[in-house]
Amino acid sequence: MIEDGKIFIGASRNPDDSINKPEYLDLKFGNRHGLVTGATGTGKTVTLQVLAEGFSRAGVPVFAADIKGDLSGIAARGEAKDFLTKRAEQIGFTDYEFDQFPVIFWDLFGEKGHRVRTTVAEMGPLLLARLMDASEPQEGVINIAFKIADQAGLPLLDLKDFTSLLNYMGENATELSSQYGLISKASVGSIQRALLVLEQQGAEHFFGEPALKISDIMRTSNNGYGQISVLAADKLMMNPRLYATFLLWLLSELFEELPEVGDPEKPKLVFFFDEAHLLFNDAPKVLTERVEQVVRLIRSKGVGVYFVTQNPLDVPETVLAQLGNRAQHALRAYSPREQKAVKTAADTFRPNPAFDCATVITNLGTGEALVSTLEAKGAPSIVERTLIRPPSGRVGPLTDAERQQVMDRSPVLGVYDDDVDRESAFEILAARAKKAADADAAKRAQEEAAEQPSSTSGWSLPGFGGSNDDNQQGRGQSRGRSSGYQRETVVEAAMKSVARTVATQVGRALVRGILGSLKR
Repeated sequence: MIEDGKIFIGASRNPDDSINKPEYLDLKFGNRHGLVTGATGTGKTVTLQVLAEGFSRAGVPVFAADIKGDLSGIAARGEAKDFLTKRAEQIGFTDYEFDQFPVIFWDLFGEKGHRVRTTVAEMGPLLLARLMDASEPQEGVINIAFKIADQAGLPLLDLKDFTSLLNYMGENATELSSQYGLISKASVGSIQRALLVLEQQGAEHFFGEPALKISDIMRTSNNGYGQISVLAADKLMMNPRLYATFLLWLLSELFEELPEVGDPEKPKLVFFFDEAHLLFNDAPKVLTERVEQVVRLIRSKGVGVYFVTQNPLDVPETVLAQLGNRAQHALRAYSPREQKAVKTAADTFRPNPAFDCATVITNLGTGEALVSTLEAKGAPSIVERTLIRPPSGRVGPLTDAERQQVMDRSPVLGVYDDDVDRESAFEILAARAKKAADADAAKRAQEEAAEQPSSTSGWSLPGFGGSNDDNQQGRGQSRGRSSGYQRETVVEAAMKSVARTVATQVGRALVRGILGSLKR
């Protein structure tokens, strides 16, 4: 039942429960995206594992999030269990063998995998605003901040860089507003508070260097299997917005970096987006439109995106229309919304005259799904009621010791595990502020020395007595002028420094992509 150029998904059966035929996903249509849906406990994770194993075996790298930890077992050879061997016999899978697959574990927190990071600059203003749940005025200030950073040569690597830039913008809001538009101190303060919340939720672990290289999730092993990158997301799911934003950033990075390849014989990478509803929950319209655009265009770069979620209604119709390969596990129809979901799921399939999709969806057993994939000329196949094949890797999680063994022989061991803190916006702005303060102090000292009569010794404070009190009014007026000049000097020094930096950046303009992320 194993065929070259295809992934064996399972075997369809007739209405009388006899086996009909094997069901495959053609690799040349693997980049036409897909959808795996179904209620909790119906077998979505096993279907995801079967697809990931199939792509890996064909030499296609895979990236998948592991929400519950169950997917980690794909790194270990499967074990003979009654329900696995029974399913293999039931579908006539005589070629069934256990296997293990090359896995790289990743974790934003560095606990269950290698650290995975990006920089604030690479995240871009749109995704950062989404992560912070920013209002429209706040999003405008965030866009201005990125504009200033790009023009002034201020690398935004981590959250302290962005915080320093916001402090600078707040202190010079009047001057900067005349150049870039209104910068409200209230909006700046709100963004700073949102950054504090992000830090408390662990987002500081995500921003920094070394940033993840796309090439490190697109590896193949020595035996020709595609590396399966598994993101430990059990802790990450405590902050669903961070989880969704991270995966969307990764998707946008793939879109920006990979070249056009048209329709290859097999995908360059397959990306599984588990708990996909988190991506679209409360998402602004502009973000949904851009996700749709990325999903539509990334196909020509050889990347297949597979959304995994409970309900097909979780995915907007505009995105749903781009998903050609589908596996629909059982849905419950107790509430009006669930009944609508069943009807929606049934209507998206090419009908099979042998059964009614809406009725079958509510009666599917565990490990059984309605499957429709793209066939000749990219047309969807007639939907079939399919028993999903058993996985070759372990069904269930690895132990901590086994996970550590996999990490110890990882091809990226030592590459991402230590933080790198090079000079960036925080250090540059601090140095500029210190230089301006030192220059101001020197000028003030020079002015005070010039105002001191040469016959006077010691020191005195204005208004506290001393031989210079008679000249207090004149000195006060002089200082009034000096104070105004001093404030102007600090601002001018900072702005001139920015202007000089901009002048050196001619021909080095930073370009941002469709989701606002920085093109490397």
